[in-house]
Formats: sequence, structure tokens, C-alpha cells
Amino acid sequence: MKDWDVEFEGPVVEWRGPAPFFFVDVPDDVSAAIKVAARGLEYWGQVAVVVRIIDIEFTTALFPKEGRYLLPLKNVVRDSAGITVDQMLTVELTVERHR
Repeated sequence: MKDWDVEFEGPVVEWRGPAPFFFVDVPDDVSAAIKVAARGLEYWGQVAVVVRIIDIEFTTALFPKEGRYLLPLKNVVRDSAGITVDQMLTVELTVERHR
């Protein structure tokens, strides 16, 4: 069993570019805590993390956005869990310390 650094709730948001991308908006206070936990581990502003949403565990990297983070949702995760835009998700997240 993994010891999760943080658990939070956030809405699913869609960014429309050449192709749509879906993210969970990480709250300000959680973003601040992640910045502290990831100090020295970030690359190009991104932070490698392990995530669990609705019993699906996956790895990804948080994207910095206006002083906070966005958690990208892989299509395979969204499709298998039936995740939709504006849905509130409970996220368990830990910063990857082994790189």
C-alpha cells in the first residue's frame, strides 16, 4: 500500500488546443504543499507524480499554471473510469522521489 502525500478534490477542466486535453485543477493550498515536497525534483516546472483516481493508479507530471498545478488526465484513465468535464474527483497523489 502506498503512503500518499496528499489527497484533494478538484474539478475536471478541458483545455482546447489543436487537440483537447483534460486536467484536474489542483487547489492553491495543495499546489503550495506540492511545491515544497518537490523542491529540487521538478524539471521544466513539471513534477513527476504517482496518482490514484477511482482505484486507477498511474504516473504523470503536473503542469505549472499561474502559480499552481494542473494534473493531466490520460485518455485511458478518463475512458476506463467514465470521467467527464466538470466532474469533481478525489485524487490521491505522491511526488515521485526516485528519478
